Amino acid sequence: MPVAEAVAMADIDTLRGLAVALGIGLLVGVDRERRKHGDDGQARSAAGVRTFALVGLAGAVAELLGGVGIAVAGAFTGLAALASYRYRRSRDPGLTTEVAMLVVFLLGVLAMREVALAAGLGVAVALLLSAKSRVHRFVSQVLTEQELHDAFLLAAAAAIVLPLLPDRAIDPWQVLNLRKLWLLALIVMAINAVGHAALRALGARTGLLLAGLAGGFASSAATIASMGSRAKENPSLAMACAGAGVVSNVSTIVQLAVITGTLSPPLLRALWPPLLAAGGVIILFALGAAWATRNVQVNDSGIVGRAFAPKHALAFVVIVAGVTLLSAGMVTWLGDAGLEWSLALSGLADVHAAAASAAQLVAIGRFEPHAVAPAMALALAANSLTKIVLAFATGGRAYALRLLPGIVGMVVAFALVAWLL
Repeated sequence: MPVAEAVAMADIDTLRGLAVALGIGLLVGVDRERRKHGDDGQARSAAGVRTFALVGLAGAVAELLGGVGIAVAGAFTGLAALASYRYRRSRDPGLTTEVAMLVVFLLGVLAMREVALAAGLGVAVALLLSAKSRVHRFVSQVLTEQELHDAFLLAAAAAIVLPLLPDRAIDPWQVLNLRKLWLLALIVMAINAVGHAALRALGARTGLLLAGLAGGFASSAATIASMGSRAKENPSLAMACAGAGVVSNVSTIVQLAVITGTLSPPLLRALWPPLLAAGGVIILFALGAAWATRNVQVNDSGIVGRAFAPKHALAFVVIVAGVTLLSAGMVTWLGDAGLEWSLALSGLADVHAAAASAAQLVAIGRFEPHAVAPAMALALAANSLTKIVLAFATGGRAYALRLLPGIVGMVVAFALVAWLL
């Protein structure tokens, strides 16, 4: 690249960084300007839109000047923020404006190095500041003490317990990994928490279905278990939870298509009609569940409570571990003697693993795609049996019997179309 072009590119990058730094200051300053005066008309802060724009620009210029410039300008910004706080602490003891000044200065420095990151963080800061009343209302009036405790418990389980667990198999068949099992428990608790939040925000019909659809892409079995726990706590939501549990199987169908298509496109060409039929049944059942619960009225006291039950998540993991050990032992015993039995037993624990095994066998030429389709139906049926057992274990009879028609319909549709083809 010629020297002149390099200089021109450097100038453009510099101007872009300065513009982003100034824009961040203006964006945050607009919010601070609106909150500068209280209800009594007295100024609560000395910093407004012009001050914040200059602070952001100062950070960018300091970066151009080097380390000394950053140190001097940063010290001045910190002292100015301290002076502002001392001036107004008797009227407003909060530190938000002063902290925002320091953040805007640092984002101004960052804008000269990482323009996109600085711009994104600037927008995030502005959104956080503008959402003051909503955040305060949520924390003080909407979020209960029990829900806050559950949030901390989930964070501790993810940030403290998970990293301490060994990431290796501990059984003779090399299928039980403590970290992966604990991660599965975290998924169950997180899905239940999302379902709890969606239920409170959107209601029984819409909130749970969306939570089930999203949770299915993490783990359909975990979603069914968490919805079972929800149904057991609120029996009036059994049908809505069943609909959410069934719709979580959309992820199973999508992931089966992705896995087989990646490992063996010919197998996907043989399986797409059964997969499409199964997906259609799931969607019809979900729509039926939504219609059946259109007039469900839930008492607020039945919604506000625990976001998740840790013992239900642990029970789910114990069941999955037991089924995984059983299927691994049986598959080892049978070997390649029977494709259908091997895939069915593998499907008890993970239908995606069964699909990957089948796709690999087709890819190396050991089986024809149309010969594998009925075996995949058995694997899907075995996996669905595991989900039904989980439904009875976590949600009881009322929940499982409402879930049963959707799961059975999905399996029958897949098997029927696979057999006809």
